[in-house]
Amino acid sequence: MQPSVQSLTEIPTRRNDDASPPSKARARRTELTTINREAILSARNDTILLADDDTNDILLFRRALKQANVPNPIQSVRDGTEAMDYLSGRDQYADRGTYPLPALLVLDLKMPRTTGFEVLQWLREQPRLNRLRVVVLSSSNQIADVNRAYELGASSYLVKPGGFDGLLAVVRMLEVYWLMLAEKPEVGCG
Repeated sequence: MQPSVQSLTEIPTRRNDDASPPSKARARRTELTTINREAILSARNDTILLADDDTNDILLFRRALKQANVPNPIQSVRDGTEAMDYLSGRDQYADRGTYPLPALLVLDLKMPRTTGFEVLQWLREQPRLNRLRVVVLSSSNQIADVNRAYELGASSYLVKPGGFDGLLAVVRMLEVYWLMLAEKPEVGCG
C-alpha cells in the first residue's frame, strides 16, 4: 500500500492558548516553508528547455539559474526549428536520456527560421505535447504580441528585464511557481 500524498501546503492552526492569530505575513512564510518535500525533490529533476537565439541571453539565464541555486537541468536551443526538433525527439535530440522532455519551456518570440509564435501554434497541435507549460520570455512588451502568445496557448508571458537582478528575480519566480507549486501535467503520453 502506498503512503498517502500530503497536500502541497499546510497552514498552521491556532492553538487555544494563543492570544492573537498569526499575522498574514508569518502565516504565508510558514505556508511556503512547509511545501511537501517530495514535491521539491521531484521538481529538481525537471528539465527546463530555453529557446532563445541570443547567446548572451542564454548565458545570462544559465548564470541566473546558478546564482539562484536552481538545481534543475537546463537544455537550450537557438531557434524555433531546433525547439520543435528537441520537443519531438528528432535528429540529434532522439535520445531522451540525454534530451528529456522538459517540464517547462521558456520561449523567446523573435527567433530566426521559426518564431516563438510558430512554436506555440505547432506545440498546441501536437497531442502528446499540447499540455507542456510554456513561459514566453520576450523583449517585446507590445500588447499585440502578448495577446497573440496567449491566444496560441502560452501559459505565461514575461518581458525580459533590463538587468541581471531582474532576471535573477524572474528565475526565482519560475522555480517556485512553475517547478514547485504548480501541478505538472502529463506530457509525452497518449
